[in-house]
Amino acid sequence: MERRVIFDFVNVLLDECTLNQALIKDKREDNLSMLAASQTRDKESLTVEGVEKVLSELASSFDYVVLDSPAGIESGARHAMYFADDAIIVTNPELSSCRDADKMIGFISSRSRRAEIGQEVAPVSQTLLITRYDPIRVSFPLHCSFHLLKKN
Repeated sequence: MERRVIFDFVNVLLDECTLNQALIKDKREDNLSMLAASQTRDKESLTVEGVEKVLSELASSFDYVVLDSPAGIESGARHAMYFADDAIIVTNPELSSCRDADKMIGFISSRSRRAEIGQEVAPVSQTLLITRYDPIRVSFPLHCSFHLLKKN
């Protein structure tokens, strides 16, 4: 998709183009469009109000809006999660990734828009998806521990 990007999310936020101009239609699926995140501009141009405006405009044209946020817990990920109705937190079995996932779960639970509204709205549905899971690597330390314990 990156060769087809002319305008991105930040261009829309800064009113440098319309949302329609920035949307990239999928060549195979008529009902699928993508909006690229900015790879070159400062992410500090993302504001809660600006992101909400773009998401509202998207929601008026589409049944589903899926946000794929960057890894980690920087502002792009936090802005994406702030407006979530459902969240899939993707992590891998590495300590730093698990820590970030834990922080994001806490953020969604306490500082998402739904959390701020309170009991009037259902909380954000959260699902944890673990990638790069290798059962051999997971079972190996347990196997070694068992043998160490058995020898003592």
